Amino acid sequence: MRLSVEDLACRRSGRRVFAGLSFALGPGEALAVTGRNGAGKSSLLAILAGRLRPDAGRVAVADVGEAALSECLHAVGHRDGLKAALTAGENLAFAQALLGAPRMAPRPALERLGLGHAHDLAVAYLSAGQRRRVALARLLVCHRPLWLLDEPTAALDAASQGLLAGLMAEHRAAGGLVVAATHQALGLEDARALALAPAEPGAAPLPADVDPEEWA
Repeated sequence: MRLSVEDLACRRSGRRVFAGLSFALGPGEALAVTGRNGAGKSSLLAILAGRLRPDAGRVAVADVGEAALSECLHAVGHRDGLKAALTAGENLAFAQALLGAPRMAPRPALERLGLGHAHDLAVAYLSAGQRRRVALARLLVCHRPLWLLDEPTAALDAASQGLLAGLMAEHRAAGGLVVAATHQALGLEDARALALAPAEPGAAPLPADVDPEEWA
């Protein structure tokens, strides 16, 4: 899969958040998106995921046959997107049935994230870090070449961050792409960097209650 972005612009709450973004990623490549709160990191990922319309510009994919971009990606946002009443295994089974392209069964996927024991536990009883790992296990139950990760290490301890780094390395070694918005190192030392700055000089960050950069 190849991803290309040309002259992308985003406007939220009447203000231009960013403009003129262009980049291209090929098989095995990663992009680390950085910037202060409100700079548009989550908005960029939401545009790539098809959940937000750009103000201008173009997003295109190649080498995916007739599949649409939305059918080629996993998105893990600030919210875990889990059903608290369902077990960890049931949440992953639901995601697999919904997304298609099954790759790994829920139990081994959870075991890869150190959560094999939580397969039959309701997500409501799990800690924030454990819920985050269940959300990340969705990356393993279905095959999708593009991973969009928004602050994926949130609530993860050092050991779990290491597990995530290993998963991203394996994904890239198999030709997958990663676009990650982050405030800290993700174990993607060779990733290309995109630092977002306000499109309007001197503009203050967008307040969370006006422009919530959060998507599940």
